[in-house]
Amino acid sequence: MALVPRDDPYGAYNFEVTIDGFAGGIAVQEVAGLEAELGVIEYRNGTEETHTRKLPGLVKYKAITLKRGLIGDLALWNWVRQGVTGALRRANGAIILRREDGAEVMRWTFERAWPSKWTGPSLNAKNNEVAIETLEIQVERLGADQQNP
Repeated sequence: MALVPRDDPYGAYNFEVTIDGFAGGIAVQEVAGLEAELGVIEYRNGTEETHTRKLPGLVKYKAITLKRGLIGDLALWNWVRQGVTGALRRANGAIILRREDGAEVMRWTFERAWPSKWTGPSLNAKNNEVAIETLEIQVERLGADQQNP
């Protein structure tokens, strides 16, 4: 569906993350790494002038990073633990951007994701901060779909 143009950009604070196998989605504070890079192949025939042609190569997707306050829910840690013990579980999921009234505006889907790095909180008795856990997930494919707001 085509996105209806509007004067003001959408806020980056109203989003949802869903991953297969996690009931009800995952409440996170931050999502980073929605990135696709199309590799470049430089090519030159020996009979061509002294410049190279540039051809599209392989597509690479950056790891998606999820950050959330540590709430005692071990679901993300258990997903990491499955991989550590040799029972890696791949999952599909989505990051959904929502309009101010909660309607879906944009959806980025990812496929065959698996956790590659979990980072626990930095703890310091002198700080006045929330304990944050970070999870990096590798994805094999990233797609996007616009919704009609």
